[in-house]
Amino acid sequence: MAEGRPLDDVLAGASVDRDVFLLRPDYRAMLVAVDGLTPGRGDEASDTLLRAAEAAARVALDGTAVEEVPHVAAWREAYRAFGAKPQRTRNSLEALLRRAGDGLPRLNPLTDIYNAVSVLHQVPVGGEDLARYTGYPRLVRATGAEPFDTAAAGAPVVEHPDAGEVVWCDDAGVTCRRWNWRQARRTQLREDTTSALFIIDALDPMTTEALQAATDDLVTHLSLLGPEVRVARRLLAADAIASGGH
Repeated sequence: MAEGRPLDDVLAGASVDRDVFLLRPDYRAMLVAVDGLTPGRGDEASDTLLRAAEAAARVALDGTAVEEVPHVAAWREAYRAFGAKPQRTRNSLEALLRRAGDGLPRLNPLTDIYNAVSVLHQVPVGGEDLARYTGYPRLVRATGAEPFDTAAAGAPVVEHPDAGEVVWCDDAGVTCRRWNWRQARRTQLREDTTSALFIIDALDPMTTEALQAATDDLVTHLSLLGPEVRVARRLLAADAIASGGH
């Protein structure tokens, strides 16, 4: 996806397949496209945000097992619905909550911010480099033929999703497997990323108002990453089917 492409155009072409909504009619995806980001390494601000997220996780898990956190439990049900085993392939929110006690990873400002927002708002969040996209982001039930660029034992490898698996993809292949489990290497955020796409995934019992609040928090922190940061957002939800949208 070429640099400088209008953010509204990126979001207008994004879609969620009807078969995904048939699987989970309560699913909502908030897409946030950002450009004008100033590349850089993690700093005191991102570290402070991560420490706040770690503290919030300790409070959330005080007397509560990770799998009993309401939104985590909802995502476990969604994984089972398309044949994944949530004990083996954990949704990104559950994975972060389980790591928070020992300290969340420090990777790069963009990843650190969305990981912190994920934990603070108890919602799965993913981030991709828009400059490395081919076409538009789409959430579909996989055929099993789509390529997924990942690594095994430290070496690059191309895998394929299971047939029926819920995946985010573009014209070149899968960008994230099992809804929000593992992201591809090809589109991962880097320290030199200047344009990015963030996907915030919600199921009941998370309300759309809570999803909007998480989005506002993410945008607030992203807006501090450069003097000319531009942001666009779009909500994809099942009610768009009835009106003829994606």
